[in-house]
Amino acid sequence: MNSRLRVLARSSVVHVVFAFVAMGGWALFANRHHPMPRPLVAGLVQGALSAALTLCLKSAIDALSRRFRGLTRLWMPPLLACLASTSILVAIHALTGTPEILKTIAVPLVVSTSYAVAYNYSISRGELEP
Repeated sequence: MNSRLRVLARSSVVHVVFAFVAMGGWALFANRHHPMPRPLVAGLVQGALSAALTLCLKSAIDALSRRFRGLTRLWMPPLLACLASTSILVAIHALTGTPEILKTIAVPLVVSTSYAVAYNYSISRGELEP
């Protein structure tokens, strides 16, 4: 990987912008059968939430993984992060009137939970190996 691409891949700004565009776009698509501006609002809300959650997820997993030991350290941080993300997404989408809440949050939750599991495993691996 060349140095410019490596710098972009490590940039928090790039990750946040990507989360906003990708997950906001998904929300717009998931709500496309409803009259405007509902799909647009859902996209903007999901984009903003995904950007914020992307920024916070790594720090949350880092902090949570230090609080647990043994096998609990392997599954508890991603579970807590997923539950917190789900609660935030459902509550804010309900408050903003997103018509298709479950469809809207399904992809962002799968992506963020997969990241949380993989990242948590990578930092917990050393403690769990004999």
